Amino acid sequence: MHILFAGGGTAGHINPALAVAKYIKQKHPYATISYIGKKGGMEETLVVKAGFDFYPIEVSGFQRQITAENIKRNVDAVKKVFSACKRSRELLMQLKPDIVMGTGGYVSGPVLREAEKLKIKTAIHEQNAFPGITTKLLANKVDLVMLAMKEAKDRLKIKKTYVVTGNPVRGEMSSLSKEAARNKLNIPMDKKVILSFGGSLGAEKINNAVAKIIADNWLNENIVFIHGTGKNRYEDFINKLTENSVPTERENLIIKDYLDNTVCVPAADLVISRAGAISLTEIGICGKPAIFIPSPNVAENHQYFNALSLKKVGAAELVEEKDIDTLEDVVLKIINNNELLEKMSKRVKQSTICNATEIIYEELMKLYTK
Repeated sequence: MHILFAGGGTAGHINPALAVAKYIKQKHPYATISYIGKKGGMEETLVVKAGFDFYPIEVSGFQRQITAENIKRNVDAVKKVFSACKRSRELLMQLKPDIVMGTGGYVSGPVLREAEKLKIKTAIHEQNAFPGITTKLLANKVDLVMLAMKEAKDRLKIKKTYVVTGNPVRGEMSSLSKEAARNKLNIPMDKKVILSFGGSLGAEKINNAVAKIIADNWLNENIVFIHGTGKNRYEDFINKLTENSVPTERENLIIKDYLDNTVCVPAADLVISRAGAISLTEIGICGKPAIFIPSPNVAENHQYFNALSLKKVGAAELVEEKDIDTLEDVVLKIINNNELLEKMSKRVKQSTICNATEIIYEELMKLYTK
């Protein structure tokens, strides 16, 4: 059995593919797993690190904003689409996979398109509530459509059966108890823990808002703040706290440029984060109440719709970046209300599919034997 994955651009497209790939190898040690992605892209680093064969293609995304420079980039992108399709076809004929699974991003488009032309079985997995362009273009051409969130169906003109699978995430997210996580961080169980982060690179507006919340509440020894500043933003964040006379060496402050969320999320009582699909799933699997601040700088504003899907069922709060000045009020309303924390925890757990990897695996096996 040979399963080939295609997807890239962001970790949100790559990590789901790797989670499924690793699960397939656990179930079928002699299965062949390969991956086609952008040469020099994030996927190349992550796939090679995971131990799978990587085959690069040259491809670029299209720029939505019309400027003279972007027009040139889009002309170049069109040229690369044709060469990427040709290269994808060559690789597919060479590798002869049984199934090609795309997980989104512009790199998966040429691969799935050529696989479909070659009559290779194809599957696509959409991580977000608002589907990306690749999913919209290919949903009615592939053999299997898998959606992480049922809301995505309303934004796709699917003429065939689809399967709601949830998003596959790292297995360790659900294996650590709250008590064990807090032991690792040396945090007592009787404290309230507020975890906040804006992604691996950080987010200036989230950092500024969290710095203010800490400055206003650091004297409350019943609350522990854990904040991930993002790469290259640590010093700026510490300076903001120092300017507000906050002693940063206190036991109830854990400030780092990078956080291990497999430990920090299980330890938390409340999480403040962006609304990327994988973040939502990891938070949901751990049953954590959350306040989502969607990035306004992503395609189709999909993070907003991701967060909205949980807000509608009372599983999370949504604060748009333009309203970030209200964040502190929302945080204090939730963290000081045990009944609300428990209610949100139950609802986010109920709203999250916790066995997505297994569901996707079963669907791929059905397609393999079909």
